[in-house]
Amino acid sequence: MVLQVLKKPMLLRLRDPLTESERDSIFRLCKELGYSYQFRAGSKELLELTGGGAPSHRSLFEDLTGILSVVDNGQARELNMRPVGGPDLVVEVAGARFGGEWAGLIAGPCAVERADRLQSIAERVKAAGACVLRGGAYKPRTSPYSFRGLGEEGLAMLAEARAKTGLPIVTEVLDPRDVDAVGAVTDIFQVGSRSMANAALLTELGKSNKPVLLKRGMSATVREFLLAAEYVLMGGNERVLLCERGVRSFDKVTRNLLDVGAIAHLKRVTHLPVLADPSHAAGRRDLVRALARASMAAGADGLIIEVHPDPGEVHSDGAQAVSFEEFERISADARAILKLDGRRLSQAEVAPRSDSTAGGGARKSTSSLKVD
Repeated sequence: MVLQVLKKPMLLRLRDPLTESERDSIFRLCKELGYSYQFRAGSKELLELTGGGAPSHRSLFEDLTGILSVVDNGQARELNMRPVGGPDLVVEVAGARFGGEWAGLIAGPCAVERADRLQSIAERVKAAGACVLRGGAYKPRTSPYSFRGLGEEGLAMLAEARAKTGLPIVTEVLDPRDVDAVGAVTDIFQVGSRSMANAALLTELGKSNKPVLLKRGMSATVREFLLAAEYVLMGGNERVLLCERGVRSFDKVTRNLLDVGAIAHLKRVTHLPVLADPSHAAGRRDLVRALARASMAAGADGLIIEVHPDPGEVHSDGAQAVSFEEFERISADARAILKLDGRRLSQAEVAPRSDSTAGGGARKSTSSLKVD
């Protein structure tokens, strides 16, 4: 006996009243995409589509003015969506793991300013449990007159810190034209909040074999956030790390409003690792630890924390940088919360790596994507 697998239909909610032109456009697109369609019994607002599916179909239907919403994707599953019954994606970079049973701590200064200071920070955060070093060589600032990073000089400092400590690095890329230059040094590309909607940059990163840490835009919905990730995924780069860093709010108590609910939601709807940036969310070092705990309890696969021993001397985001001692406490909190969830904190490699081994090619497995 041959068992027939029934395909889940797509369900569209239509406008009421619907003009003849809008209705014809909907029916025409259904036919072009290979769907048969019928209205749900007793309704002229719910249209049920049966047939194949492709990641692009949901957006194509959402573009039509006669459709209020896609109630159910059916078989038209976008690449960011968790496969039915599928495992979490585990992204591994030089021993640092994010996703599944693993969570990792990313730590370092907001911007790279001095080689000796960067080196001391790298050594201390690694000893406290960080598995990736963060630091901006190119900084997008609200004012063009603010400190905007050291550029290539900053990249060289990051490469030196990696060679001495073995910590892989993550740094921001701002322009599609800089992807190759930044990619020659970094292990993980960071796309900041201001660049989340930069389609040209996301498309270029989709061609890369290195992971992309994508931060949520300061006013972006979760849907817009996932569609930004879709640009990278559809280019062939499956190694995307989502990062919730807070959204713009009416209140000034914190710099941004950390959306803990979005972290929990994303862990349900996507297989991609979900990280949190409590530093940018708080904007105040006295709140970073509390927000870090909340993020891990919500299921985050990692944290990105700004750490600096002398925040008064930095040119960027000094108010939210925590001390070494506070980062040690954040690390201990993360270990305790992960243990409750049956998860583990990823550890950095013990031996320093040479530049020739950093960030090489990608190897895939059924549940993880690894970059050595």
